[in-house]
Amino acid sequence: MQHVFVTGAAGFIGSNFVDRLLADGLTVTGWDNLSTGQLRFLEGARRHPKFRFLQGDNLDRAALAAAMKGTDFVLHFAANADIKDGWAHPGKDLEQNTIATFNVLEAMRANGVRRIAFSSTGSVYGEAEQIPTPENTPFPVQTSLYAASKVAGETMLSAYAEGGQIDEAYIYRFVSILGERYTHGHVYDFYQQLLAHPDHLRVLGDGKQRKSYLYVQDCIDAVLHVTRAGTARDSAHRTQIYNLGTPEFVEVNQSIGYLCAALGLNPQLEYTGGNRGWIGDNPFIFLDTAKIAATGWRPKLSIEQGLGHTLRWLQANRWVYEARASAPPPAT
Repeated sequence: MQHVFVTGAAGFIGSNFVDRLLADGLTVTGWDNLSTGQLRFLEGARRHPKFRFLQGDNLDRAALAAAMKGTDFVLHFAANADIKDGWAHPGKDLEQNTIATFNVLEAMRANGVRRIAFSSTGSVYGEAEQIPTPENTPFPVQTSLYAASKVAGETMLSAYAEGGQIDEAYIYRFVSILGERYTHGHVYDFYQQLLAHPDHLRVLGDGKQRKSYLYVQDCIDAVLHVTRAGTARDSAHRTQIYNLGTPEFVEVNQSIGYLCAALGLNPQLEYTGGNRGWIGDNPFIFLDTAKIAATGWRPKLSIEQGLGHTLRWLQANRWVYEARASAPPPAT
């Protein structure tokens, strides 16, 4: 890994990866269509002599292939991650997650790039019967368009690897990621509500949904730890799948308690009811991370600590709410 191509480079996870790769002395080409990414996240990177940013869309395969020229490793983080409102624009997951991943693989093939790390999701397990859920659990019925599109991406990576088109495919099934530059999810939504009305908080579902979370820097540590070890190189199918998360989970109500204690607030909670916040919401996500732990990786921050980092960043960067509000609506 010398020259890394990062899709979604201006996004939450992608921009943090860019900074880490540059700090490690690597050359980085960042690619993003800026539909949800923020150039402001790349201010430091764009002053770095080993970084180049190109604005472009993964649906433009020719431009994508041209941008990827000269790179030797792909970190594919660009995606539509809007699970909750997926049925408001059902084509978006197909285009930005599935077709876009196919285009990334074809751009790699055109340039002879043979290694890729792909951000998938713990949502692919649907409402898993086995908790904590290991990587080899039987796949259930998919419960969201987002998860279905990520499963399609995973299977394409493994097929390209099996077909000899790439040498190493790393698939990371994340829990929800927290941390600096976070612009989507429950902490973001709750803090936005509390800024507007600190005495009242609307909670989707019954607040008893159990979720696991991972701090973004721990996520980066895990991905780089495994890919640098080259664990897919000698695997039977040139593909390795890893769950990424913490060995703990919290109820949504616990998250609310952490946030409100940090803010010194005691709002009245209004629950919308039911054990799911939206269609496709999994009431219990908790991944078995024994496989990646066996490689020597461990998360450094607890969920509560990750929530604290996220809240403090949002408090210091309220501009992200204005930036999201001014973004164009999604295509239907």
